[in-house]
Amino acid sequence: MHILFFLEEPSAEAFLRGVLPKLLSNDTTWEMIVFQGKRDLLKNLEPRLKAYRHWIPEDRRIVVLIDEDRQNCLELKRRLDLAAANAGFMTKSASPDGRFVVLNRIAVEELEAWFLGDPIALAAAFPGVPSTLGAKAAYRNPDAIAGGTWEVLQRVLQRAGYYGGGIAKIEIAGKMAAHMEPTRNASRSFTCFAEGLAAL
Repeated sequence: MHILFFLEEPSAEAFLRGVLPKLLSNDTTWEMIVFQGKRDLLKNLEPRLKAYRHWIPEDRRIVVLIDEDRQNCLELKRRLDLAAANAGFMTKSASPDGRFVVLNRIAVEELEAWFLGDPIALAAAFPGVPSTLGAKAAYRNPDAIAGGTWEVLQRVLQRAGYYGGGIAKIEIAGKMAAHMEPTRNASRSFTCFAEGLAAL
């Protein structure tokens, strides 16, 4: 199987390059298509899918990963599913028999929630961050963190002495992927992502 990943930003690419070997079988290959942000992905998703529809081989699958960014998650998911349906692809949500080509997944509210979902990996990647961070009430459900997960992660890292001049998203994504253990991640949206890949 070969999977095409449609991503909104380079930090998602950096993260997936490191974490996919932990989620996919050895005989699965993949490539990343990175858009110029969320708006660009949403604008071009349906036309791009329609273009692929005419030539995509039987062993190809498409995964779309996008940040929620405080939007209505259900409406965003419907929009992604509609783009796939309009292009003639079966999605996981619509599949009556478990066979599908397109998997649409949303990081709630941002990719950084997935990093906060594995405090042990966060502490390993950035010594000084307490590995017990997830025991604190504010961090137990990373998908529900208020005030922006990107901003919260930045504060956590800066308190530990990192990135005083501003967060380096791509670098952090790569470091987190190297240390993350997918089965212990507390982010429900990450678990949904991992389960969706397994269902492919």
